[in-house]
Amino acid sequence: MKWLKLIGLALSVVLVGIQFIPARSNQSKDVPSTDFLLTYKVPENIGHVLNTSCYNCHSNNTKYPWYSKVQPIGLLLESHINKGKIELNFSEFESYSVRKQKSKLKSMVNQIEKDEMPLSSYTFIHHEARLSQDSKKALMDYLNSLQDSLR
Repeated sequence: MKWLKLIGLALSVVLVGIQFIPARSNQSKDVPSTDFLLTYKVPENIGHVLNTSCYNCHSNNTKYPWYSKVQPIGLLLESHINKGKIELNFSEFESYSVRKQKSKLKSMVNQIEKDEMPLSSYTFIHHEARLSQDSKKALMDYLNSLQDSLR
């Protein structure tokens, strides 16, 4: 019984202690000229879908939920966002080579088609990020047409 109290106390100290570890913020007030939505003058309906379902993890401006301030959740979110931005960053999309842009567009279509994106772990909490069949089709059609138009 004494061991359980010591373990509980130690866990409590650790949980309180990690609250003082700051998570980095992925927020910017500036929208760079290399942003996907600006570069390709994306239609409003497609832009809305991208903002709602993609931009939180794949841009330089995340809208954080309240629970991101609680550690270790904040650190996990930070790690997830950093990985997402390494894979694809809509804020820097125009700075990619044409070859890389085409590759990313093709990958986006494949992942949307296979229901790999947005991640189910994200849409479980963020219901508004779920893609309806109509949204999926419109987004894939747009991305395919954009891919075809790149030289």
